[in-house]
Amino acid sequence: MAHAAAHAAAHADIAVLGAGSWGTALAIQCARAGRRSRLWGRDRVHMELMARQRTNQRYLPGALFPDSLQLMPDLEAAIDDVDDVLLAVPSHGFRGLLQQLQPVLPPGVRLCWATKGFEQGSGLLPNEVAHAVLGPGRSVAVLSGPTFATEVGIGLPTAMTIASSEADYAEKLAHDLSTASFRAYTSTDITGVEVGGAVKNVLAIGAGLSDGLGFGANARIALITRGLVEMMRLGVALGARRETFMGLAGLGDLVLTCTDNHSRNRRFGLALGQGVPVETALQEIGQVVEGYPAALALRRVAARDGVAMPIAEGIFGVLYEQLPAEQVVRGLMLRPIKPEFD
Repeated sequence: MAHAAAHAAAHADIAVLGAGSWGTALAIQCARAGRRSRLWGRDRVHMELMARQRTNQRYLPGALFPDSLQLMPDLEAAIDDVDDVLLAVPSHGFRGLLQQLQPVLPPGVRLCWATKGFEQGSGLLPNEVAHAVLGPGRSVAVLSGPTFATEVGIGLPTAMTIASSEADYAEKLAHDLSTASFRAYTSTDITGVEVGGAVKNVLAIGAGLSDGLGFGANARIALITRGLVEMMRLGVALGARRETFMGLAGLGDLVLTCTDNHSRNRRFGLALGQGVPVETALQEIGQVVEGYPAALALRRVAARDGVAMPIAEGIFGVLYEQLPAEQVVRGLMLRPIKPEFD
C-alpha cells in the first residue's frame, strides 16, 4: 500500500509557469522523470503554436515534448489539482506572477522556482518576495545551478541544486526531477543558493568584457576567482553558509556562465568589450540579459549591507556610468595589495 501511494505521488501533476527556454526545459524534464507536466505561458498564440508543433520552436528548438507534457493557456486550469507549482520567469516578472497566483493557489500546494536575481527596488531575494506576497506556512524551494536550458531540453547530462528550508521537500523534488541524465542535489541553504544565482550573471558580463578586450585566460580566471570571493562575502553577510558557494549553485554556476558562449550575459559582455554600445548589444542578444538589471540591484544590496564588491562595482560602472571597460578592468588590477582571504 505504501509503495502504491509513493508511486501515485511520484506521478502527481506539476505545473510549470513560464514558457521561455528554461520553463520549457524544466517541464520536459519533469515529464521525462515521470511527472505529468503542465506548461503555462502568457502568450496564448505561442501556447497554441507549441501545442500543435509539440516543441517550443521560438525558445528551445530541437527539444520535443514528451506525451505527458500538456500545454495550458489558462493559469487557473494549469494549477488546478496539482501538488507542485514551479515558476520559471525572469526576476522582473516574479512578484507579478506570485500576485496573480496568490488568490487562486490552494493552501496545500507547494511552490518552487528557478528564478534568479535580487528584485529591483526592494533588493529582496526571490524567497523573500514569495513570503512577502504569499505569507508564511507554504513549502517553498529554489532550483539553481550550472544549467543551460538547451542542454536540459535535449537530455544531456546535467546536475543542479534544489534548496528548501524543509529538507524533506528538497529531497522529494530532487527525486521527482532526477533521471539517468539529470541529477539533483539538495540543500537547506536557500539564501546561499539564491545569492549565487543573483551574483553570477553580473560576473559573467565581467568575464565577457575581459575576453572581449582580449585580456586573455589569466585575467578571466582571476576575475572568476575574485568574483567568487565577492559572491561569498555578500552571501555570508546575508546569512548564507560559506560552503554553499563551493557547490553547484555557487562555483559551478559561476564558472559555466562566465566561460561558455551559451551564456547571454557572457555574450553581452563580449560585445561591450568589442565596443558595441549597451542598447545595441541588448538588442542583438534578443532575449533577457538578466545580468544587466542585476548589476543595478546588486550594487544597491551591497551598499545597503556594507559589503565591498569592487568587481561588481566596476561592471556597474561600465553598464550605467559609461566608464571605459578597459579602464575598469585595469583599475581592478591596480587595487592595493592585501591578503587573499580578507
